[in-house]
Amino acid sequence: MASQRSLQGDRSAGARGETGNVRAVLGPTNTGKTHLAIERLCGHSSGAIGFPLRLLAREVYDRVVAIKGASQVALITGEERIEPRHARWLLCTAEAMPQRPDLAFIGLDEAQLSANPERGHVFTDRLLHTRGREETMILGSATIEPMIRALVPEAEIVSRPRFSTLSHVGAKKLSRIPPRSAIVAFSAEQVYTMAEMLRRFRGGAAVVMGALSPQTRNAQVAMYQSGEVDYLVATDAIGMGLNLDIHHVAFAGLTKFDGQRQRRLTTAEMAQIAGRAGRHHRDGTFGTLSGLGDSAEFTDDEVYAIEEHRFAPLTRLFWRDAEPRFDTLDRLIGDLSAPPLRGELATPPEGIDLAVLRLLAGDAAVADTVRGSAAVRRFWNVCSLPDFRQQGSDTHARFVARLWQDLGQGYLGADYVAQAIAQLDNPAGDIHTLQGRISAIRSWAYIAQRPDWVLAREDMAARARAVETRLSDALHARLTERFVNRRTTVLMRKAGTDAGLLPVRLSEAGAVLVDDEPIGHLEGFRFVVDPLARAADRKLLLAAAERHLPGLFAKRAALLTAAAAQPDGLSLTAQGLVWDETLVARLVPGRGLLDARVELEPALARLPAAVRDDVRDAVDGWFARHTDRALGPLRRLSAAAEAPDLGPDLRALLLKLIDNGGVLPRETAGLDRLDLRQREALRRLGVRIGGLDLFMPTALRPATMRLWLHLAQLRGKSPLAPPPGMPATVEGRAAPVGYRRLGDQALRIDLADRLVAEAHRCRIGAPGWRVFLDPAKARSMGLSTASYAALLRTAGFRVAMPRALADGAFGPHAPPLWDWRPPRVAVPAPAHVPPHAATGAFAALAGLMR
Repeated sequence: MASQRSLQGDRSAGARGETGNVRAVLGPTNTGKTHLAIERLCGHSSGAIGFPLRLLAREVYDRVVAIKGASQVALITGEERIEPRHARWLLCTAEAMPQRPDLAFIGLDEAQLSANPERGHVFTDRLLHTRGREETMILGSATIEPMIRALVPEAEIVSRPRFSTLSHVGAKKLSRIPPRSAIVAFSAEQVYTMAEMLRRFRGGAAVVMGALSPQTRNAQVAMYQSGEVDYLVATDAIGMGLNLDIHHVAFAGLTKFDGQRQRRLTTAEMAQIAGRAGRHHRDGTFGTLSGLGDSAEFTDDEVYAIEEHRFAPLTRLFWRDAEPRFDTLDRLIGDLSAPPLRGELATPPEGIDLAVLRLLAGDAAVADTVRGSAAVRRFWNVCSLPDFRQQGSDTHARFVARLWQDLGQGYLGADYVAQAIAQLDNPAGDIHTLQGRISAIRSWAYIAQRPDWVLAREDMAARARAVETRLSDALHARLTERFVNRRTTVLMRKAGTDAGLLPVRLSEAGAVLVDDEPIGHLEGFRFVVDPLARAADRKLLLAAAERHLPGLFAKRAALLTAAAAQPDGLSLTAQGLVWDETLVARLVPGRGLLDARVELEPALARLPAAVRDDVRDAVDGWFARHTDRALGPLRRLSAAAEAPDLGPDLRALLLKLIDNGGVLPRETAGLDRLDLRQREALRRLGVRIGGLDLFMPTALRPATMRLWLHLAQLRGKSPLAPPPGMPATVEGRAAPVGYRRLGDQALRIDLADRLVAEAHRCRIGAPGWRVFLDPAKARSMGLSTASYAALLRTAGFRVAMPRALADGAFGPHAPPLWDWRPPRVAVPAPAHVPPHAATGAFAALAGLMR
């Protein structure tokens, strides 16, 4: 068999010394094995290292580039190839390692993955066949030592102890997991659940899963490594050599689905994951999350094995013929399914590539197109396309069949590949949608890397990488947006146990910021915690505010004091005095209607006494100046009402005017009780005696009327507010203050008086006793003809309607004519006095006669 010949040939070569020294460096995690391999690689003239993850290969590639320069180092993976022409040091995934006998050094990382059911046969092949000209280094767990001794007897075994200790700390609640911890889950749903809970408890977490693209994983890892978040939620892929600053590893479960069944992790798998805690000489801890059931607890034997690094040795490695024959499809399938000839090797479960090969070989339409060994080899390469979508062998086989149909015996055209890549270039969508697109673009990135499949390979590969980068950036943004609460993270990192250490500042919009993250806002002189803040954060936020906000309030108080010196610095609303959309004071009733006082809002009581007094004086001064301007006319009436020489009737009338906003109907004013001297005094105070009303024109100004209405409401009165325009439509309601109702409309008192005076002037200047009154001026004020007629009738005018035109007559209608009769003064009837009851004898006689 080819497998037997290949294995024996390698052993013979090793025994004859035709290959360099083979050394197996074995030990638990955190023993510096990878660091040693990098040193040995850089110490040779050329070399390559195979890693289990593209992410790990990229990490080491960056390190070697920093030492040797970008022109001397290559990165070779299934989806990405950076191959300078004269590159001498290669960093690869295990599947992409080139078989080059000219390389001086060869390294294989995580060699114990040879026992992995899915990828083990690849690592076994590299373990058996790949050698460096001068040195070969096998890195892995101590569990693989018996297999190396049996299969690679020429290898020198070197054991390395762990630099730090690993201790079990039991189960902890998720809310009590310490910072710099990794929570390990075993499904995407569980990863998202843990990340969401950490966002609520601790401000967020980075997410690392095998389903993410390498760029997204890099971005999430960088976010954790930089300290932007203190927690990492990952699947068991974290155990594959990622070097992170993790202090504690918490298992969200101890079972996983391995593709065939739900099973408990092996002790070696537990140790591989738990070993991520502690780096170099800093100790680490591991444990589980409490509340997940007894099955999620480590047994005593498992804890002992993990802490002491004692695990059952591997008894077999998975193997599949790496050099099958390509005569026919049946012979190829037979060689790939053939069992090994050695007891240390075992046949792995059928992989996705072999399953797709079987499915398509059974399809006559596809199998008939595969003729000749070259076509069989090419067809096998197409079937070996990784199932990045993870949709199963049937779905993946359909994709491979379409690819083979398009590929045929030639190449994929650049336009065809470019169109397929462009269809996936859409960074919109949720996390699940973006993951699907990234999986699809990884398939095309793999296809574009094949020089025998794609024309313009370099251009198409660059396009695929660019699209994957854009999608990965978008996915990183969605993950961060969903699972990271930056405000809480900043609080936890900056404050620690002392909230006074938080750097608090105020934005121009009034938001209170900590490192540009909002924690609340100021409503006037009151701090309001952000409603989206977690309940656990509110105490910390309020403590920070107590330390830092007095200084911010003092600055706002200075701005308020300066604004109060300006006429328009404050405004008076129904709620009180407002500055910068903030209520700073309320009005309280005084001794009289016009004597309201200002009372500062309780929030200003937090200001220092001196600052508070300055604010009170400034606000009082502004209100005094405002009321002097607006209420000056009414205050003159109030002062005159206290003068005894005016007489009781005039003083009573002045008080009525004040209580009615400077307006009184003439029929209820008691004007007839005033003598000429009192009427003259009334005119000198600015009160006009109109045909229908007594009013102060200056009191009808909008600012004066608004302030008077506000003061009236303070004393329990509820007068109707003046309408914004004139005339107002009242539709059955009473007229607002300062207006006279005219049918369904209301007109301001002074304008109504102007119309009545104009009507009297027309009447007096007319030759007859009936006159035509032009309604044009009334209509210019917005009054309807009916409302104007109602005003004239109220003023004592009577209308005479013209006769209609006779039948057959033509011409304009005659206008209505008006005359005026002074309103009759109602004379009160004398009170009825009942007659006195008659008494005496004559009265009795009269009664008898009736």
